[in-house]
Amino acid sequence: MNRLRKYGKVFDVGLQNTFVYRWNFLLRSLFALVPLAGTVLIWKAIFSGGEGTISGYDYAAMIWYFLLVLMVDNLVTPTEDEWQIANDIREGQISAFLIKPLDYLAYRFSLFLSYRLVYTLVTLVPVAAVFFFFREYAALPSRWETWPLFTLSAALAAGISFLIAYCVAMCAFWVLEISTIVFILYSFEYFLSGHTFPLDLMPAWFQAVLMWLPFPYQMFFPVQVFMEKVTGVALWRGLAMQALWMALVYGLARWMWRRGVTQYQAFGG
Repeated sequence: MNRLRKYGKVFDVGLQNTFVYRWNFLLRSLFALVPLAGTVLIWKAIFSGGEGTISGYDYAAMIWYFLLVLMVDNLVTPTEDEWQIANDIREGQISAFLIKPLDYLAYRFSLFLSYRLVYTLVTLVPVAAVFFFFREYAALPSRWETWPLFTLSAALAAGISFLIAYCVAMCAFWVLEISTIVFILYSFEYFLSGHTFPLDLMPAWFQAVLMWLPFPYQMFFPVQVFMEKVTGVALWRGLAMQALWMALVYGLARWMWRRGVTQYQAFGG
């Protein structure tokens, strides 16, 4: 109970701090609609060329897919967490956590949850407006059990995304500037997580290889669960892979922290 109260207080402080930047969140969400508009126009042009379906997607299903990507992205993607953690390390602010009974990973995860909550609330109106505008393409789940399964999948996706960002930030123990690492990793992540296009448009052999990596489980898989395109054994296997990747990245995060603090020097502290 003491631990819950302690990190609950961190969550509360995170909420208060994040509300200071609520207009930044709102503007970011509005400008995030620009790529969505471009995507809609591109796929409209593709399907107007005579294509009826592409890998099981018609035009309505494709638009619905990208609307769900927008929703899941708002729910699970960290907002500059890796930069804030790296800044704590680089400027020596991490020293305070080495002498206090506070687990830094739990501390950052509490802040991540508060950021996600505020970001979701602030962007709720523009996202809802977009969904309303494209409501003719909406295809809600036909089975009630899809909703809790999607919630579980989205929660696991959020955990994987946060832990990957945390591990990237841990590189600041060894390198002064992590921007190159962030750029390289997130370039792969953006392409291989399903942001750009549904991954089942790729060749079967590529999909088989890709599903062993963590990236599809950050975005593509939760969207597929909501669209009920993955069911039965494939659904449970995907959820198991999400849990496995979350456990693996959690272990890596703990290992990098232990190794990093052994050679940490508080230059900025």
